[in-house]
Amino acid sequence: MIMLVLLVCVCVPILTACDQSSDKQIVDLTDKLSETEFIESIGIINDTDVYYFGFDLRASPQEDARQYLPFLKYLENSTGYKFRIYFTPKEESIGDLLGIGKVQFAAIGATSFLAANNKYGVMPLVRGLNLQGKAEYQSVIVVAKDSGIKTIKGLKGKSLAFGSTSSTQGHLIPRIILNKNGMTINDLGSYHYMGSHQNCANSVVSGKYDACGMQDTMAKNLAALGLVRILHVSEYYPSSGIAVNPKVPDEVITRIKTALLEFEPAGIHKDILYHWHQTEMPNGFVSATVDDYNKLKHWSKELNISEHQY
Repeated sequence: MIMLVLLVCVCVPILTACDQSSDKQIVDLTDKLSETEFIESIGIINDTDVYYFGFDLRASPQEDARQYLPFLKYLENSTGYKFRIYFTPKEESIGDLLGIGKVQFAAIGATSFLAANNKYGVMPLVRGLNLQGKAEYQSVIVVAKDSGIKTIKGLKGKSLAFGSTSSTQGHLIPRIILNKNGMTINDLGSYHYMGSHQNCANSVVSGKYDACGMQDTMAKNLAALGLVRILHVSEYYPSSGIAVNPKVPDEVITRIKTALLEFEPAGIHKDILYHWHQTEMPNGFVSATVDDYNKLKHWSKELNISEHQY
């Protein structure tokens, strides 16, 4: 347990690194969890007494933790099990951590899930429901609000920022968008992986990159604030969800899945949550199967994304 706590302490500052060369920051990534929040997130509990919950980085570790802590409290109250957050080290992937059992449950994107399912037999529990109550989401390409780029084809020779290599909305779907418009990443002037949707958006706001492929809810919020302009919105694809390590006992999986399906973040559980409407699952969850992700599995092969061969 002590080793895990030390690992968490090391990971947070690594993941919160951000560009300090510009004063155009969407959020202050140096913001820190309070002592109480940090203790609640890592816990001081024997490994046998707790299930660890991981996640793909979306905003900053601080913001993501603040969103997931009340959610895990809900799961504790509904199931009687104890949960703690596990922050993913920069050099590791949430899919691998879930597969080897360092975390038992994870909020995970489709791309990471497919790789973990293929390699470890990780199984999906639920998929997130969007604001329209559908288990799907989009990726959005954004540019600076005063950018002269008007179409996707206008990105030829320009710089494009992605989230992370394992991100569905921040990498795979933007690559699909390019493909459907007769382009590949080789047609870009340059591209770079920023590690999170938030860092990706910051790179456009600060002027470092011409465009960014990112999560739909965050992109639309930033556009409404006048910080970016939406260049293109993708078609819908199967949404992120929560997956489980295959060695977790069936009775535990059943109880937790029931709690997830009964979760009403826009209803009776709204007041206990923190900014849950900004996540990829603002209206709760629907049951998920591996076959739900076949469309994205096809595209991952088609684009020869080597990290995710099936």
